[in-house]
Amino acid sequence: MAPARETDDSTAEEGNPPSSSLASASASDADARIDSEHGRRYWQGIDANDNGMLGGYGRVSRVDLRGSRSFLAKLGFGRKNGVKTIRRVLEGGAGIGRITCGLLLDLAETVDVVEPIAKFTDGLAENEGVGKIFNTGLEEWRPDGAVDVRYDVIWNQWCLGHLTDAQLEEYLIRCKSVLGIDEDGGVRGIIVVKENMSTTGADVFDETDSSVTRKETTFRDIFEKAGLRIIKTELQHGLPSELYPVRMFALKPK
Repeated sequence: MAPARETDDSTAEEGNPPSSSLASASASDADARIDSEHGRRYWQGIDANDNGMLGGYGRVSRVDLRGSRSFLAKLGFGRKNGVKTIRRVLEGGAGIGRITCGLLLDLAETVDVVEPIAKFTDGLAENEGVGKIFNTGLEEWRPDGAVDVRYDVIWNQWCLGHLTDAQLEEYLIRCKSVLGIDEDGGVRGIIVVKENMSTTGADVFDETDSSVTRKETTFRDIFEKAGLRIIKTELQHGLPSELYPVRMFALKPK
């Protein structure tokens, strides 16, 4: 997934399919049409650069990263006196590492990434601070049981539409199990979800990359089922007006 135009034939262009390839449906109908293999074939054919990752909207990367940095800072995750205060981060659906390299490595000592398309992560290991690279889909990812790894932040952006509702719920539960813990036993870590929001009143299936753009209530229902509460949410500002609105959620266990 990537930033995408809302469903209007008159605004379609290369990299952003017209509404003939987009279908509004009930959550269950849209959910049933997701085909992970189709999605991976699509991404295998995409150029490994910002423009490819962002559906032809490479120019939005700077404002996107700035909004994400501000969101984390409001939650207490940032640098203090120039010193990194985050121990370890996991980025789900990392692609070429646009967010890992453009934001997360500046804030965290170590960033692990999950990304099924190996060509996108080929150069990531060369970056200081990049930890483990899981070349697998989010629906298949499992925390490393060999070591007790805990994450202060688990970042997920423009990738969760490739999971069915059930897969997303299960993935979030796995994320919840590896969040960082304070000395007093409280949960320190957060899960961040940053995704396009459907404005049609229904979840929208995109046959081009076999993904679903969910409406906000669908996300909230899935968070509830995964045993998560929203501690902060904001819209991303500064994106082109023709794109779907993008919302950030910070989540913690109930």
